[in-house]
Amino acid sequence: MSTTPILIAGFGFRREATLASLEQALEQLCHQYGDIDRLAVTHAMRPLVESLGRQHCLEVVVVADDDLASMATLTRSAYSQQAKGTGSVAEAVALLAAGSGAQLLGPRIISADRKATAAVAKARATGVI
Repeated sequence: MSTTPILIAGFGFRREATLASLEQALEQLCHQYGDIDRLAVTHAMRPLVESLGRQHCLEVVVVADDDLASMATLTRSAYSQQAKGTGSVAEAVALLAAGSGAQLLGPRIISADRKATAAVAKARATGVI
């Protein structure tokens, strides 16, 4: 029996980010890690990521903004720490959405226009193939 891990891409971004910013970040993640199963975002940043999810037929998991500070991240952004209470919004969101036992596959990536960040967490496998 083998199980299939679920890969969840978490996003963080600046107000001026566009759908193209997120699209480019997702493309980088797919190139590096393979197919992504779900997208994740905080409640406050939800609309743009939901648009991305619709374009790619991917479920979007929404996590509470207040939970970000509870997550240990690989990246330590001073701005993110001050604004959101975490070293990386993208990494924290991915971990929260992936649930207990999740692990980051690497540090966040930054979109080419530097307006969006994204990270991938591997959730515990939920199915048997």
